[in-house]
Amino acid sequence: MTVFLLLFLSVSAGAEVLEPDSKVAFLGLVFMDTSTEGAYNGERSDETERLALLEGIIEQRFRDEGIPLMDLSPIAEKLENTANVANCYGCEVRMAEALGADFVMVGMVQKVSNLIISMNLSLRDVGTGQVMLARSVEVRSNTDQSWSRGMRYILKTAFFRKNED
Repeated sequence: MTVFLLLFLSVSAGAEVLEPDSKVAFLGLVFMDTSTEGAYNGERSDETERLALLEGIIEQRFRDEGIPLMDLSPIAEKLENTANVANCYGCEVRMAEALGADFVMVGMVQKVSNLIISMNLSLRDVGTGQVMLARSVEVRSNTDQSWSRGMRYILKTAFFRKNED
């Protein structure tokens, strides 16, 4: 019961975290293909395009909410040389700190199979490293529509709940 209550309180409080003057560094999404198909066939261009589609959805939603995402050009080289910014032992927080950000956001899309796609997005406080907002979903099917629906659900239910009434 305590865990449920804490989870509920953190999610409820999290909806109030982002304000129009928040400085958010969105370091992008990482794609990880752990499917058998990926092991045999390698990278697929449609999945690379879908990753860019999701990043565009995230960027547009933040603009629509009046929260422009920060310019990453000062850390572009470091970001380019980071293999997995979603799992780099705090490097995402350090990069965002170098930008003067309040929050850093990263996400991952994992292809488990051609039927199961898992995606997550998290927002950390740069000062404390604490996760402020996060959500993970699994979608069924590997299409533009299913990926988009999954990311919109994450944004709607974890990041911008107060504006979805």
